[in-house]
Amino acid sequence: MGDLSAFPITRRWPAKHPDRLQLYSLPTPNGVKVSIALEELDLPYEPHLVDIGKNESWTEEFLSLNPNGKIPAIIDPNGPGGKPLGLFESGAILLYLAEKTGKLLPDDPALRYETIQWVFFQMAFIGPMFGQVGYFHKFAGREIEDKRPLERYRDESKRLLGVLETRLTGRQWIMGDHYTIADIATFGWVRNLIGFYGARELVDYDRLKAVPEWLERGLARPAVQRGLDSPKRK
Repeated sequence: MGDLSAFPITRRWPAKHPDRLQLYSLPTPNGVKVSIALEELDLPYEPHLVDIGKNESWTEEFLSLNPNGKIPAIIDPNGPGGKPLGLFESGAILLYLAEKTGKLLPDDPALRYETIQWVFFQMAFIGPMFGQVGYFHKFAGREIEDKRPLERYRDESKRLLGVLETRLTGRQWIMGDHYTIADIATFGWVRNLIGFYGARELVDYDRLKAVPEWLERGLARPAVQRGLDSPKRK
């Protein structure tokens, strides 16, 4: 049985199964990246709900694992060399899990780095831009009289969807026949943009063909559906 006592976060979120990978998260677009990957990889894990609405990610215990105060974060009791490893940043966690298992990331070095570039594309562009659309279209930002910020992020999000559309045209997945962490990194953000953020018409989503078909294929995967609901909200 793993000993996770060196990690202060386990005092607030005790591990009932310390031999399993511990996930500290919430089903947000960033959070579900890791839960979907864990489900796809069939890795035993114990999910812990971190309620960001109650500022739980800013508690002393959570900050001890991720000083940036953001979900998701993990502890792998069986990390490199058999030692426990704590890790934050969803992109880094996806890479770690893929390399740990030898799955969801091509073996060929060129294809491997091509996959990683699309993960970085999501981290650097898709997430930040779509998130700003959410703020200015659905949340407090919608009350701002000056609509130039919304228009700026709307236009950039439409451009990014166009990049994805071009990439996915004629391809089943971002890496062609290879289903990878690049797809997993991006599913939740596209889904949130047109769903929870209510920006489907705003970004002209229905003018696209390849992206909606790709998202539908992804959401049809049982592991993706399980990951989208983990950790379960109270």
